[in-house]
Amino acid sequence: MERITIDIVSDVVCPWCYLGKARLELAIAEVQDEVGVDINWRPYRLNPDYPPEGVDHKKALEQKLGGAERVAQGHKMLTDLGREVGINFDFDAIKISPNTLDAHRLIQWAGTEDREKQEKVVSALFKANFEEGRNVGDHAVLLDIAEKAGLDRSVIATLLSSNADRDLIVGEIDAAQKIGVTGVPFFIFDQQYAVSGAQTPDVLAGALRDIAKMKAEAHAGMN
Repeated sequence: MERITIDIVSDVVCPWCYLGKARLELAIAEVQDEVGVDINWRPYRLNPDYPPEGVDHKKALEQKLGGAERVAQGHKMLTDLGREVGINFDFDAIKISPNTLDAHRLIQWAGTEDREKQEKVVSALFKANFEEGRNVGDHAVLLDIAEKAGLDRSVIATLLSSNADRDLIVGEIDAAQKIGVTGVPFFIFDQQYAVSGAQTPDVLAGALRDIAKMKAEAHAGMN
């Protein structure tokens, strides 16, 4: 069985990223007997200029999208799409749009331990923001998520209160933008093939099968 590594460039306040994650999970389940998949989560900030305390979510979104009606239309579409893959979007519960730098630092630290803890942290951050209306820029929320994912709460508290890995996260985002990432989610397969946007499970499953087939053929050609 071929193994494929997927680097997912994402932001935890991006609803399409949450949708893309759920769709990818369905795709992986579909090909689990054919392809092995390892996932690394990479940072991106939709709103790098937001202050540490965040901004009023409703007001900021209406300004960005061009009014309450446009926001309502977008939320309805996302709510319907989310329901198809088991996401219960509750956009009315979101009061604060945070700066996500600290959330990305937490994802980074979880990843240095293992992929399973990173996956738990990412899932919990998406759920906290989009289904529970919790502020994922708040250190108390981040510490709760870290602890539940199996990270040491006191260690994470010390790290969050420092500048640890801030430059690393910003540097990774700069690097992603330099290779052409202008929107998220952005999936990079084996550091060679890119898929942009929250594609449907069948598209993602097809990509996994195609890449696995190419890898198998390449390996056969080397023997």
